[in-house]
Formats: sequence, structure tokens, C-alpha cells
Amino acid sequence: MKPSRELSARGRRVARRRKSIRRGRIDFSDIPELSERQLSVMRRVGRPSLGDRPRKLIALRLDPKVLEWLKETAAKRHLQYQSLINNILAKEMKNVS
Repeated sequence: MKPSRELSARGRRVARRRKSIRRGRIDFSDIPELSERQLSVMRRVGRPSLGDRPRKLIALRLDPKVLEWLKETAAKRHLQYQSLINNILAKEMKNVS
């Protein structure tokens, strides 16, 4: 049996409340300032940008065997397979230049 896509009464109330709250209406004054120590141990969430420009997101179709090899090789090197692809292409680019 498929779950119903209709919202429950509680779900409708929550959705209505979310729509009514605008960013400008939220009072952040009761949130304490972060200390220098707290700020120093924070880290950026998400992929770090490498180099002077952030990386571009692309879609790429690969043969299944090639993708499997990339994932296995990347795992052995403790990398993400996307980073391995970038490393391979960057090395080839330097060799051609």
C-alpha cells in the first residue's frame, strides 16, 4: 500500500507555520555570541575549494568497469573517486603541456 501524499492535520499546521515565518521576523537576540575558541574549532561543511577557483560540478557517463576500477583505486588511496578522476586528468594535462 502506497503512503498517502496528503498531509495530516498536524502536517498542514506545520507547513502553514513555516510559510508564515519570514527571515526578517525571527528574533536572534537571545542567541549568545560565539567565543574565539568556538570559532577557531569550527570547520567548513562541504567540499573545500582547491586552488584559486572552486571546482565545477559536471555530469559524466563512464563505462561500468571504468567506474568500478576508479572506485576501487580511490578507496585504496583513501580518496573519493571524483578526486581521483581530477588527479588523473590534471596529471595528464601537465604531461601534454
